[in-house]
Amino acid sequence: MANILTNLIHRQAEKYGDREAYSYKATGTETWEPTSWSDLRHKVDSVARAFEILGYKESDHIAIFSANRPEILITDFAAYANRMVPIPIYSTSTADQVAYIVNDASCHILFVGTQAQYDLVRTVADKCPSLRQIVTMDEVQLQEGDTTTMPFSSLIALGEKAGEATIAEVDRRTGASEAEDIATIIYTSGTTGEPKGAVLPHSCFNTAMEIHRERLTQLNDSDTSICFLPLSHIFEKAWTYFCLYSGMRVAINNDPHDIQRSLREVKPTCMCSVPRFWEKVYTSVQEKLSEMKGIRKWIATRALTCGRLRNLHYKRLGLPIPRLLEWRYRFFDKKVFAPMRRAIGIPNGKMFPTAGAPLSANIVEFLQSCGIDIIIGYGLSETTATVTCYPDTDFVIGSVGTTLPGIQVKIGEENEILVKGATVMRGYYNKPEATEEAFTADGWFRTGDAGYIDAEGNLVLTERIKDLFKTSNGKYIAPQALESRLGEDKYIDQVAVIGDKRKYVTAIIIPAFEALKEYARKKHIQYQNIEDLLRNIDIRTMIQERIDKLQESFAGFERIKKFTLLPRAFTMEAGELTNTLKIKRKVINSHYAREIDAMYA
Repeated sequence: MANILTNLIHRQAEKYGDREAYSYKATGTETWEPTSWSDLRHKVDSVARAFEILGYKESDHIAIFSANRPEILITDFAAYANRMVPIPIYSTSTADQVAYIVNDASCHILFVGTQAQYDLVRTVADKCPSLRQIVTMDEVQLQEGDTTTMPFSSLIALGEKAGEATIAEVDRRTGASEAEDIATIIYTSGTTGEPKGAVLPHSCFNTAMEIHRERLTQLNDSDTSICFLPLSHIFEKAWTYFCLYSGMRVAINNDPHDIQRSLREVKPTCMCSVPRFWEKVYTSVQEKLSEMKGIRKWIATRALTCGRLRNLHYKRLGLPIPRLLEWRYRFFDKKVFAPMRRAIGIPNGKMFPTAGAPLSANIVEFLQSCGIDIIIGYGLSETTATVTCYPDTDFVIGSVGTTLPGIQVKIGEENEILVKGATVMRGYYNKPEATEEAFTADGWFRTGDAGYIDAEGNLVLTERIKDLFKTSNGKYIAPQALESRLGEDKYIDQVAVIGDKRKYVTAIIIPAFEALKEYARKKHIQYQNIEDLLRNIDIRTMIQERIDKLQESFAGFERIKKFTLLPRAFTMEAGELTNTLKIKRKVINSHYAREIDAMYA
């Protein structure tokens, strides 16, 4: 069987022709411009032929350094047609990180999105001996003496002039594609150490597409997805490929800060995301509910009670819904839940896969009660994304679902989750020792996550093994569990739980500043600046009371005893967050050593 990704665009263009494949709203414009499957095929063919004209060979590596935009998908599929290997780089990466990946993977050509990315790349281009060419997606001002950079539009124009020999050679390469060819190398964002490139052959994606279609039966080619997470993230890359494979329309969101507006404009039926997105939705809805009074408050409360009963106790379990309960739910859905979903931008939402970090069971239950079908899953770059996710019915909230067809999961030493299957990577590029460490002697991939499998086959995560720490009293603490619980609160934006080899647990907290300012306004709290506000005794007491309530279900030794409020957020630029927004604990412990020590003084 031919590789799915190699022929995907041609196959879908033959099936759908002038129907929309994707839409995109360019920077500075207000309209989502659609592109048909036929037009997408033309662009992919043109770029594929341009690669051959420029002398690129099978197995050559391409790096793509850009925020989400259509050119990424065009480049990916043009590369697959040539048996070349596209390698994504997060658009927020530093010059050193870009240079590291380009050099480690020996990339010959580098695609960049913006002027800023072009300028950044030019500062390290001389340190990248394999790099022969830069292609810019935006029109940029080239630096003096740069003779090796060309715009993406010129690449397409070059391919459009291809002769018969070039066309025949690209067709030959496409036909020669094999399942064991490398499809891509995904560099992990790295909470510890330097990035490692997970080598994913086409066989991984062939299997991933098929098993997702087998599991996600509620989706079809009438659906619309919005591409929100970075296409450099394996979750979004594999999900967007699956959407195209299924014939769905894809709206490509360029700026993550625009997602709420994009949702209201596109109204997708599905979208993959990380927990932080839904935490913000939850706190926003909770704030509106808290402001309701009288009959509106009563209706909202009754609606949530009805939604919980219908969606969690009947629909989730695949049980027939009593006629009276269904009638009541439809009333409350029309009055409460449908307007809420419209305000978010998902009036016709079907399912919303969510992974990458823990999401509080309270938030999952709330969203499910409101008719927002959150599908919790678990996976890694090394497993071509999904290992487990909620099935259509009988899913267990608090778990990350059951394994996808053909994937095996078992629990190893230290309760580590081990995975085996056709979607598991070949190994880490250029890192034989790291590859050997990543697998057991009998070939199971070590995820680095701990958990257990319940009696019904649901996988439950307990902690990231490297994140687990032990207090000086000998008690083990799983910080992510506390961090996800505190993430429910509307006044808390980011949390880093501290306590390794310490007497008790503490936390560095970044408040949700706008919500805190609004609270201060309502309570008539005077302050000169953010630092002054965070020192206010009333503010600290309020935060303490909310933390105490949130951690009631935790054992005494697990609870946060002291906290520090910081006036600025953790950022990728400061090295405190990975590109997937996970906190780098070692960096935070180093940057805020003085504040941490003060909590133990």
